[in-house]
Amino acid sequence: MNTHNLSRIISIAKGEKKAELVLKNAKVVDVFCHRVIDCDIAICDGLIAGIGKYDGFCEVDLHGNYVMPSFVDSHAHIESSMLTPAQYASAVVPKGVTTVIADPHEIVNVCGEDGFKFMIDSAKDVPMDIHFMLPSCVPATPFDSAGCVIDGDETKRLFEKYNCFGLGEMMNFPGVLEADEDILKKLSYADIIDGHAPAVTGNNLCAYTACGIKTDHECTTTEEVIEKVSMGMYVLIREGSSARNLEQLYPAINKDTLRRLLFCTDDKHLDDILSQGTISHCINKAIEMGLDPIDAIVMSTLNSCECYGLKNQGAIAPGYKADLLVCGDLSADNILKVYKDGKLVAKNGKALFDCPDIDASTVMNTVNIKPISLSDIEHNFDPKKTVIEVFAHTLYTAGIKCDTKKGLNLATVIERHNATGNIGKAYVKGIDIIGGAVAQSIGHDSHNICVVGDNENDMLIAIEALGTQGGISVVKNGEVLGVFKLPIAGLMSDKPASVALEEYNKVCDALKLVSDNADSSLFMLMSFMSLLVIPDVKLSDKGLFDVNKWQFID
Repeated sequence: MNTHNLSRIISIAKGEKKAELVLKNAKVVDVFCHRVIDCDIAICDGLIAGIGKYDGFCEVDLHGNYVMPSFVDSHAHIESSMLTPAQYASAVVPKGVTTVIADPHEIVNVCGEDGFKFMIDSAKDVPMDIHFMLPSCVPATPFDSAGCVIDGDETKRLFEKYNCFGLGEMMNFPGVLEADEDILKKLSYADIIDGHAPAVTGNNLCAYTACGIKTDHECTTTEEVIEKVSMGMYVLIREGSSARNLEQLYPAINKDTLRRLLFCTDDKHLDDILSQGTISHCINKAIEMGLDPIDAIVMSTLNSCECYGLKNQGAIAPGYKADLLVCGDLSADNILKVYKDGKLVAKNGKALFDCPDIDASTVMNTVNIKPISLSDIEHNFDPKKTVIEVFAHTLYTAGIKCDTKKGLNLATVIERHNATGNIGKAYVKGIDIIGGAVAQSIGHDSHNICVVGDNENDMLIAIEALGTQGGISVVKNGEVLGVFKLPIAGLMSDKPASVALEEYNKVCDALKLVSDNADSSLFMLMSFMSLLVIPDVKLSDKGLFDVNKWQFID
């Protein structure tokens, strides 16, 4: 800030000059002293000049409504919303989020640097701070078949070229613990490094955090949270479309741990975003469970900003960014207005900004598979072979044995980047598709095609329905019931959020015709069956993989 602007903001803060904007008669949530203050808020040049009694050229009477800092999603893969960053902003800003720590490792695993640049370009002209981490694991493990490889030297080049905010979640924790030279190169380039360390504990956790990795969003037990906080980590409590950890981890939230805990979504589909919100959903759910409302707000604002070094952000205080919400009560349930840098950008749940059109030609038509016949996906059941068991609302799976294939589905993962012809096959318990099949080009994190069904004919038709654009397809008894096209990297729609939601809802309705107990979270559940860094057993295009043993099985 230059001296002229400093002089002006001082005069406004002292009450000697009128502010550009004054929000009158507010109940300000004080995240520092855990209280509510009745006052005005003076805003100048996108900053809060003061809180107290002020006059402005423009005055807005809030009539005693609450004002709190806008929310931060501390870790999100925007691609999982199936929207572009600009359309994602139009969906989440009205629900109170104006800052996101984004790891675009989904599209980068498919398209490499072209994908990273597309995300940055799409986020440029929207009223939202999207801080892009450079993906650390492209691919996630040495065993994956991704569309791109970013090694240590390439990481350095991209860091310098794009001035990256930090290094994205280091999922290859075995590689860290083995002091893999290429991984150590990546770690050495960043000051801010996100972690991913499911069930890593004891000395191994010491080794992992000693490398400068200070966050984790994979905790599933209170004990795991306590240990990681004790190691100096920030723990991100996740509520996504599939992985929902707040209920499990709620007992870990107390006066001693509170200031090291944040909220994040990680992966959340557009229907859940538009109906529930993202961080607002975390806040409201925590309050319903008994958490003090201001504590929930602190976790979603100040804590996140301190964790990621976002200076002068996350509070309603002089000199802080005027990123704030006007709410009808002390929760995130009734957000009336959203201000970004002192400008009104959303009101009554509606975005007040347009989303720019972005050229996506470099990240389209990314599905490239070798021609497939029925014999390629046939897989005889063998009771000696491992079956993957999946569970609702968690990314963890189990490897089990079954005497019969009754109640099981056949799952295949098909390499879709270089037409190698690789096809991994296994039986899966817990998907419960009957008389049909579901295929999608979303398969974390290498995003090969995943298809699940109870017969090979429908599975083949579902695969063919994806074409070169990719997306999600549902087939029943030889008929394609619905296809949701995702032409951007096979991950994202090129349509406005409202149109994309309509198209997505159609495949969700189709899903109900092939599964009696499925909701849209089944698509997310399927997408994580191929993520080789979440225990216990996963399926890649090369076969079944034991995460704990770090090797292929069967």
